[in-house]
Amino acid sequence: MKDKTFLMIPGPTPVPESVLLDMAKHPVGHRSSEFSSILKEVYADLKDVFQTKNDVFVLTASGTGAMEAALSNLVNEGDNVLSLVIGNFGERWAKIAESLGANVERMAVEFGQAIDGNALKERLDADVDKKIKIVTLTHNETATGVTNDVKNLVALIKEHGAVSVVDGVTSIAALNCPMDEWGIDVLVSGSQKGFMIPPGLAFIAVSDKAYSVYEQCKHPSFYFNWGAYRKSVRDASTPYTPAVNLFVALHTALKIMKNEGLSNIHARHKKLATALRAAIKAIGLELFVKDESIASYAITAVLPPAGVSVPDIRATLKKDYDIVVANGQNALKDKIFRMGTLGFVCERDLLAAIASLEASLYKLGHKFELGSGVKAAIEHLV
Repeated sequence: MKDKTFLMIPGPTPVPESVLLDMAKHPVGHRSSEFSSILKEVYADLKDVFQTKNDVFVLTASGTGAMEAALSNLVNEGDNVLSLVIGNFGERWAKIAESLGANVERMAVEFGQAIDGNALKERLDADVDKKIKIVTLTHNETATGVTNDVKNLVALIKEHGAVSVVDGVTSIAALNCPMDEWGIDVLVSGSQKGFMIPPGLAFIAVSDKAYSVYEQCKHPSFYFNWGAYRKSVRDASTPYTPAVNLFVALHTALKIMKNEGLSNIHARHKKLATALRAAIKAIGLELFVKDESIASYAITAVLPPAGVSVPDIRATLKKDYDIVVANGQNALKDKIFRMGTLGFVCERDLLAAIASLEASLYKLGHKFELGSGVKAAIEHLV
């Protein structure tokens, strides 16, 4: 049956019908008073979602664009950057910093693990001359399904004096990440995740401390220049031609989010993810992240059962049930599959996905008690 595809991946995520309908309207002029009125509300609502008093810049770009916008306004050639790597996206921070001429040191852990705060403290304490200028880290690593303890890690970075630059692409609007309360200096995100709109917009919030470092940047980005975006935000405008219809979609999505309430959004993601993990274990599958205390509420990584391949699981789910789950990335390709509970996902969607996964595994020869996954999920949801 056509037009029934449902995305259970780290992004893009499902989009509410009201958002799609508003996005489909004829575009308005990006220098019009009508668009300026939309921008005023968008900029104000984004502050609430980021839990910050800082301006939130909106870029026509992907989440990676926001990552580059973060570092290209901070890094001078020869600067020392410490990148905390727990997966592919932590590594991306390091690569971007290297492309800007930084001296990059990686603190990496085995995939499926989070950064140890004690190890970070030891490294930062050893930097007695304060040579480390920037520390990059990931809040929610979608490649593995691990969530870093950003609150603790940022506190250590703040104590050292370096600038903390956090990837919140799949955590903002899904997991609690209060920028100001935790003292984060730079926080980035993307539209196609918890914000429930299609790809194409990226967000970056900048503290006063980080902005003062930007002012010392010798060659800041032209298109992503923080000064241009700060001025535009305060003028209810954009520095360049934006993705107008995506801003309209964002305007609608933010209203939906405001109606649900940020704490309720965070609680929903946690509830769905824990129910999914209970279901996965009930049908005899193994979770990639063993430690529940660092397991993501946005994405769950799962090991396939013996004798059944990840490509076959994904293909059966897509062909027979029109549900899309993600493969592993790079070294984890075909070794895990990843199921998202991110954005516009509800209990009905989760139960349908779990039932479809059970049916797919049954067809592929995995032996388990039919209905055990759905039963476990219901017990966690009710």
